[in-house]
Amino acid sequence: MTDVVVVESPAKAKTIEKYLGRDFTVLASFGHVRDLEEKDGAVLPDQDFAMVWGKDGRGEAQVAKIATALKGAKRLWLATDPDREGEAISWHVKDMLGQRGALKGKDVQRITFNEITKRAVQYAVEHPRDLDIPLIDAYLARRALDYLVGYTLSPLLWRKLPGSRSAGRVQSVALRLLCEREAEIEAFKPREYWTLEAKFFTPANAPFTARLTHLDGRKLDQFDLHDAGTANAAKARAEAATYAVASVEKKRTRRNPPPPFMTSTLQMEASRKLGMGAQQAMRTAQALYEAGHITYMRTDGVQMSREAIAAIRDHVKDAFGAPYLPAAPREYTSKQKNAQEAHEAIRPTDVTRTPEAMARELDGAQARLYELVWKRAVASQMSSAELDQTAVDIDSADKALRFRATGSVVAFDGFLKLYREDEDDRAADARAGIATGAPTEDDESRILPPMAERDPLRRGEVTASQHFTQPPPRYSEASLVKRLEELGIGRPSTYASILQRLQDLKYVTLEKRRFVAQDLGRMVTTFLVRFFDKYVDTGFTSAMEEKLDEISAGQTDWRAVMRAFWSEFSAAVEATRDLKIRDVIDALDEDLGPHMFPARADGTDPRACPTCGTGRLGLRLGKTGAFIGCSNYPECRYTRPFGVDSGSGEGAAPAEQDLGEDPATGQKVALKRGPYGFYIQLGEGGVDAKGKPTKPKRTSLPNGVAPDTVTLDQALGLLSLPRIIGRDPESGEEISAGLGRFGPYVRCGTVFKSLDKDDDVLSVGMNRALALLADARARVRELGPHPRDKEPVSVRKGRFGPYAQHGKTVANLPRDVAMEDITLDDAVALLAEKGKALKPRGPAGRKAAPAKASPRKAAPNDTPRKAAPNDAPRKAAAATPARKAAPAKASARAASAKPAAAKAKPAAKTPASRAGKTPR
Repeated sequence: MTDVVVVESPAKAKTIEKYLGRDFTVLASFGHVRDLEEKDGAVLPDQDFAMVWGKDGRGEAQVAKIATALKGAKRLWLATDPDREGEAISWHVKDMLGQRGALKGKDVQRITFNEITKRAVQYAVEHPRDLDIPLIDAYLARRALDYLVGYTLSPLLWRKLPGSRSAGRVQSVALRLLCEREAEIEAFKPREYWTLEAKFFTPANAPFTARLTHLDGRKLDQFDLHDAGTANAAKARAEAATYAVASVEKKRTRRNPPPPFMTSTLQMEASRKLGMGAQQAMRTAQALYEAGHITYMRTDGVQMSREAIAAIRDHVKDAFGAPYLPAAPREYTSKQKNAQEAHEAIRPTDVTRTPEAMARELDGAQARLYELVWKRAVASQMSSAELDQTAVDIDSADKALRFRATGSVVAFDGFLKLYREDEDDRAADARAGIATGAPTEDDESRILPPMAERDPLRRGEVTASQHFTQPPPRYSEASLVKRLEELGIGRPSTYASILQRLQDLKYVTLEKRRFVAQDLGRMVTTFLVRFFDKYVDTGFTSAMEEKLDEISAGQTDWRAVMRAFWSEFSAAVEATRDLKIRDVIDALDEDLGPHMFPARADGTDPRACPTCGTGRLGLRLGKTGAFIGCSNYPECRYTRPFGVDSGSGEGAAPAEQDLGEDPATGQKVALKRGPYGFYIQLGEGGVDAKGKPTKPKRTSLPNGVAPDTVTLDQALGLLSLPRIIGRDPESGEEISAGLGRFGPYVRCGTVFKSLDKDDDVLSVGMNRALALLADARARVRELGPHPRDKEPVSVRKGRFGPYAQHGKTVANLPRDVAMEDITLDDAVALLAEKGKALKPRGPAGRKAAPAKASPRKAAPNDTPRKAAPNDAPRKAAAATPARKAAPAKASARAASAKPAAAKAKPAAKTPASRAGKTPR
């Protein structure tokens, strides 16, 4: 009789089963096994926040497997991850098994381990505990909060702000930070200032450079030398003076190593040093954890176990020598707001597995991240670095001018021998240093020549340099995570999913590793700040996080917190019930006016209509979203897309423009504007031989092509797509270029590849097409024919991860399964399960009636849904306004004891996908 152990992922299951032996059967839950029903009314405030949990095919199947395995077992070990989500998954599994009657006579124990090593796993089995009810309560409160905010604000946005997508409790606050930074950059007015540097020579003729810091005995402020006149006057005085050393100050400073990684600092450094996005860093860390190489990667703690510290100290002494080992172990505590230090920092499970030794065992991304984790953990227990810093003041003979030179020399490298922490926005910081007269990085790293007080100095060239103050830099992933952490907003384990969600919604884009707030995101933020300011306020959100932490500590009742929140929030929503679209437009037009209509250099009115000359431009809302229109509508039909007028005249492109005639058919070719942008049309509609209306041939205008630059030849070329480029020299298949829903592409057989923005679909040649297709084929692996219909089954790498495809059916791969490892049988099973989940169900023996079109459904707050693997846009799900009383049937289902956690979708789930399933 064996015991049954439940973990979250199959990769972890294999490792743990190897450690525990034959007396244990280890099964995976594939992440969450159920979630709140995806409809309004799944959280019922009127029933003291009872929750309605939906059923999921994969979750039910996994629980059924666990129930079957338990028939011959005496004990169930719940060994999901050691955090709030893991605790919730264990509780869900236990609750679902209890409903099946599978736990009668079974001993149920909860075990956790911070690292997947034999010692840690065996220790956990020897020290079981009960489920942590306060931790589960905190999960339920967070889940209910996120659901209620999402399912209340999102439908409101859709009704009052067409074109918007969703709002979320933490998501919307993060978006507000990005939008406010964008507004700061736009409002920034650069100021001119000048600095003076002089080259000096010591009595030994050694050169060095110093900067002017005092003039007429007074310390210079940043803008004292505000133009060329004042700078040149100071330069003339400097060139006329003689100089001597006024003072030489030397001091030794110590720089301590940074603490080992927690979740947020790992994401920051992975972004800075490795160029990894937050999600990629977490996925890679998940794989390292499940393989037993590092400790658990979702943690707020920076402390390490005494055993780990001792092992690292031994390694430091052996590898670097006694001088690099401090006399006593270093102890770290987290300084971040709302930190929960239940878990260790992220560290290697075995410090003797050096990055060099692991390089052969790990792939590229894993090896780089492991090296980062290993070096940071080891450096945290090394000696401080010691630096000799020197500051030399140089005075003119009349004491009216003072220059200063600074330098720094590493006297003992200490931990810097192994690891140096990067600083975010280094360039911006350097600019700030110059602006304030602070030493730059170059100043601090240079060595000054020997000199003594009262040494006469020979002056060399004096240089006056012009500068302009710089706007604050846009947030990078690292700096935004740091800011959210400083404010106490969200949890480090959820940052990756929040940042990805904002990009998926098209609220922001990531350009050159910096977030750029888009017009849609700014419009949504403006609406929320104007009408729901409290709920997108950083202070309110941070205070709510503190209450959730109090719940997890068992200090507060979660339903009491929910009641207090809901009473105020529902009242705020109710206050907007009579809000008219006109009121929304006026508010947005007022707040976004400076952004949409920036002042022009020539002083003309930026709101003047370029078509009629008498109307004023303003924000308008249509069925497809916001746009800029003329106040003289309908007499004047000028419109342009919502956003800043670039002044290029693009917005003034006419709604229709004749381009000429098609030489082959004699039909008119026209450029037209539709609700989704500009397109080319050949001829007009007519009727066929049977009298049925026919549509003219049309093709959309590719992104990046200005409407006012389109020629007849270009239009005819677009209408003729797809065009044949040639044949693949290896397979003989035809290669073509075309224009699809997602832009221009090249195709060979079933392999597609989007063209880059610099490629022209009308002229792309064979060499370029083959290079693009080679890259695409690296993202596609053919598995073989499907046993049912012999159609090909393949596995592909999509925007949101690898997926299996057969015809039009797709199924996401479990996060721990690489596309190189999946077999045809595995793929067929995943596709079959997905097919069952999608199959309509009806009464026995009868075909299911076709589903009626339903109104758009609200997406749970901040829940990043998985896009179809082919990156097709998800069909809008439907929304119901505000809070309605649940139907009796739903209420009955909701009356069960404590609700449980998130529902797995038909596609397999692993802990790595949990970030996307736990809305924020």
